Amino acid sequence: MLVRLGYVAMSMHLKNASPSQTMTYAQFQRIKDREAAIHKLERIASSNLDNCLRLLKHNKGHDISFFRFSSKLVPLANHEDLLDWNYIRPLKEKLKEVGDYATRMKMRIDFHPDHFVVLNSPQEHILKQSIKTLQMHRKLLKGMGMQKGPRCVLHVGGGYDDKELALERFIENWSNIPVSIQEMIMLENDDTTFSLQETLYLGEKLAVPVVFDLHHHMMNNNKAGWYEHWDRVVNVWKTALLPIKMHISSPREGNDPRAHADFIDADTFLSFLQKIKGSVPQIDCMIEAKKKDEALFQLIRDLGAKPEVEIIDGGSFYVK
Repeated sequence: MLVRLGYVAMSMHLKNASPSQTMTYAQFQRIKDREAAIHKLERIASSNLDNCLRLLKHNKGHDISFFRFSSKLVPLANHEDLLDWNYIRPLKEKLKEVGDYATRMKMRIDFHPDHFVVLNSPQEHILKQSIKTLQMHRKLLKGMGMQKGPRCVLHVGGGYDDKELALERFIENWSNIPVSIQEMIMLENDDTTFSLQETLYLGEKLAVPVVFDLHHHMMNNNKAGWYEHWDRVVNVWKTALLPIKMHISSPREGNDPRAHADFIDADTFLSFLQKIKGSVPQIDCMIEAKKKDEALFQLIRDLGAKPEVEIIDGGSFYVK
């Protein structure tokens, strides 16, 4: 089984390469000339995309072909007072450059919109804002020329004191979401509210891939194991255009085991991989760790010492 590792948004090794430089609305308002303020937003977004390209080239140099972009590439893109701003037009060339490089280097790129993107909210304005944020991600992906497929990971949302009702509301709201957005969504089990089984209920009903998060399952599992549901996870990926994906992180020591540790526990991860070996030809594993790419490098070093693992390159390996 081939395993590809990825990491999230930022590098610990590249200096001055933040893809999330921002500007608050208060700062925007302080610039008297609105056009000059918009130009400043465009310069920040352009710099963020330059840094995305730097990150991708850094990844290529280390054989990493899986990466999550920051969702904060374009500051204030969704602000209600900037609805007349066509932010894609000035970024067109930069977006294409980033997308062309990722495609040429056969890299898998995705996003994980912030937790305020909630598709099962009972409040219409929250649902509308969530769809607007997803439309922004769709525009960015389109500008990059990314092939279709699941590119945005979402949690199911809030329980709102009645989880069954909240699940049904998700299904009801789903029917009002444009197909172009539906096509790019993956759902993930979370660490407090919706377990793997509940997330799979939606995934199967709506034909949406489910990203299995092992750490979240350890925190929120209704006293159920994950292995008996693994075939269901594999099945919801059958029609996706990309390989099956999961999230890996390790609990931080201390009072809050839900928090992510700096690095990944290689033994726990390898134990999981050995259990699923043979169920899929390939799995892409997104590392959610405080040390970002350094956590990936360390994990490869740790796994390289295991007889059950054959390292292919800096970002991938086989489980024998």
